[in-house]
Order: sequence, then C-alpha cells, then structure tokens
Amino acid sequence: MSHEELLPSTRRSLTHRIATAQAEGRAPSLVAAVVRDGELVWTGARTSVAGHAPDENVQYRIGSITKTFTAVLVMRLRDEGLIDLTDPLEKHLPGTGVGEVTIAELLSHTGGLGAETPGEWWERSSASLRPELRDVLGEQPFKHPVGRRHHYSNPGYTLLGSLIEAVRGEPWEVVLRREVLEPLGMRRTSGQPQAPHAGGWAVHPWADVLLPEPAEDLGLMAPAGQLWSTAADLARFAVFLMEGDDRVLGVDSVGEMKRPAAPAEPGEWEMTYGLGVVLAGGKGYTLAGHSGSLPGFIASLWISEKDGLAAVTLANCTSGPPVALVAAELLQIVAEAEPRIPEPWRPLPEVDQAVLELAGPWYWGTSAYVLRLAAEGAVELGPLAGAGRGSRFRPNGDGTWTGLDGYFAGERLEAVRRADGSVSHLDLASFVFTREPYDVAAPVPGGVDPEGWRGLA
Repeated sequence: MSHEELLPSTRRSLTHRIATAQAEGRAPSLVAAVVRDGELVWTGARTSVAGHAPDENVQYRIGSITKTFTAVLVMRLRDEGLIDLTDPLEKHLPGTGVGEVTIAELLSHTGGLGAETPGEWWERSSASLRPELRDVLGEQPFKHPVGRRHHYSNPGYTLLGSLIEAVRGEPWEVVLRREVLEPLGMRRTSGQPQAPHAGGWAVHPWADVLLPEPAEDLGLMAPAGQLWSTAADLARFAVFLMEGDDRVLGVDSVGEMKRPAAPAEPGEWEMTYGLGVVLAGGKGYTLAGHSGSLPGFIASLWISEKDGLAAVTLANCTSGPPVALVAAELLQIVAEAEPRIPEPWRPLPEVDQAVLELAGPWYWGTSAYVLRLAAEGAVELGPLAGAGRGSRFRPNGDGTWTGLDGYFAGERLEAVRRADGSVSHLDLASFVFTREPYDVAAPVPGGVDPEGWRGLA
C-alpha cells in the first residue's frame, strides 16, 4: 500500500471543512484526523478558547463510541467459547429481570429495552444514583417486544458491561485496557480524563457565551459511554475496525460486527446497526463506525473500507457542529480528490487444475453465472451481468467451498462429478448450475423436456 502524504490542495480542503464546522457550529474547539491505508495522514484542529491548544493527542470524551469497545470485548468472549451470541442473558448474568434477551439482541439494540435509565438524566447525574442494575433498568425496562425492532438502548450496554465483568471476574475497564487498549497501543484512552484534556462546554443557543458542563463518572453505565480518547488513538482503533488484529479480534469477527443485525431506519442516510457498530449509506458511501455525545462533548468515527479511509471528529460542546456529517465529508474530500490507486494485477501464485476446470460460465436455469478463481483456493460465483445472487466461497479442503457473504453465506458449494471424473454440475443449496441452460445430462430439478429447445410458430 502507498503511504504518500496527502496533496497540499487536499489538506487545505480538509482544513477548510473543519474550520467551517468549528465556526458555524460555534464549538470551543474541534479536532479531526484522517487515516488512509492504515496510516494517519492528516490531523487538524481549530479553537477559540484562550490557552487551549488542541491536537491529535488531547483527550476528548467520546460518549457512545465506547459501545463499540464494549462490543469488541463481548465478541472476544464469544470467540473464546465462553458465551454464544444466541445465549439468553440469564445464562451468564442471572437476576436482572430481563434475562430472556439474547446477547446478540443487546449488541444490536433489538432487545426491546428502554433508551434511557429511569429518573434523572444519567449523563449529568452522579453514578451514586445508580448503584445497582435495577436502578439502571427500572420497574418497566421493556418498551417493545424482544427482538422485534431496533430501539437504541443505553441500559442494554450497561448489561453487556456487567456480563463482561461476570464472565471475566474483573472490572470492565481493567479488562478493556488489558485486552484492547494496550494491544492496539491506545495509551491515551481511559475511563477518567488524563491531561492534557479538553473541558466540556455548553454554548448558549442565542448568544456567544459558554457554560461549563459537569464531567460525571457514569458508574454502571460506563460501558455505554464513559471513555475519553484522542483523535490519534481513535485513528488506531479505526484501523483495527478495518483490518482486525489477531491480538484483539480477528478480521472475520470484526467483519461480523459490521454486518447489519437490525432493521434499517429511513432518513437522509439509510442507517442500520451491526454488533456495536453503526452502518450508514449516504453521499454514495457505505460507512461503518459510531458517534457519541455526553454533556460538553460530541464525537464521531467513520470508516470507508472501499476507499481505505477513516475519519475522526471530536468537539468539546454539548451541541453544535454535525460531527458525524463532518467526518463523512472528510472521507469524501479525500476519496474524490485522491481516489485510491488500485493494486497491480498479479497472477495467482499457483492453481489447482481441478478448480481451474470449473472457471467460466454456468447456468441456473436460463440465468447466466460465472465462476472465477481467487487467491488461496477461494472462488467467486455471481451473475455474468447485472444484479443477482452471488457470493465468495472459501475452500473447505475436501473439494467443497463455504459461502462467505451475499445470498449464499454459510452455504456449501460442490462440484459434482460423474463416474469418469468429468464435471456434471455445481450443487449449491439445492441450486443446480449446469454448463448449458437446462442441460439434459445433468440432474436438473423437475427434469428437462426430452424434445429440447424449439421455436414457436
């Protein structure tokens, strides 16, 4: 991958965008960063507060971006075989009163739980007001039937934090630091602010004056929004969300987090939720990441995998600049000004002749498909032209493949051979693919009219 610096014109466009956001959003300060192909290639900051010199190493509170970190810890438990995402919460954390909700439903906000805690606004209230889970959930924790719809739930992530503590036998933040922050080199991410850090402010909606916001310890709610971090540290986390890291979570499990697990929500951008990750389609881009807010702070992190880009935007105001939109536009600026240069085409280092024999056109009924070889024995099967069902397949080592994505994810692909070793057809989840449309020599479901193809006068 190329790690060349951004062009001066691109850097100026990025600076102009955050300067406009800070000025129009009336933010005391705003910090941003852009990652390209795994490298931090640009940072910028704007401030109007005397004595405050923000940069990529100054801490800001990141609010609900914390949820993605919590989700990573849950996925680690799953990958270690300590839990299953289909497990009801009660199996590992009894006595909550909402134990029928599954771990996957909590991760994807489809458990039907309320959005907030009962009582005072928890983000501006002392953690001592919520000493136990029942104080977080309240007497009527469910707002919707379990598993029926997406309803964002802060208490749901409190339950996930308590689940982590129950399984690990250690506090959530201790586990987070050992298993995620230290391996990723995120030394400036913490549960409590560490100097230098920004102060949180409220900006009067109708006057250019400020009011300091309290920085409360969230207590049991910490796994939903406690963390402080920096633009540089979140850039490291963004690289992890794109590439995975076997010391923390492999690329397949990180990819699982970025697949839709909740219904899409209508709007200017189509939004849905994976497992601790927001998924958004807008302005021609498909983005994954999370936003966050707590009194005095707003934050956003987006990645665009197809462009190899990530962007982080942090501001120290309760409301103001649209940081999620700004981060997306930083990605757009780079992607349009400096489009990704494709890697050179290279031939496969080796090829299995039995697999090469399968390459080329196949027919499902009269629909034309094509099978292509990929690296390491993988294959791709999809429509010859236009849209349709298609998937990538990984080899199983026995002459069959398993679907990785698309319609055939998890399904088994097999090349069925005749007694003489020649290929009869491809069998895929009851679909029979033949070399000719409705090949009479293949076991086409329902058979083929013996008179064959004909014209019609």
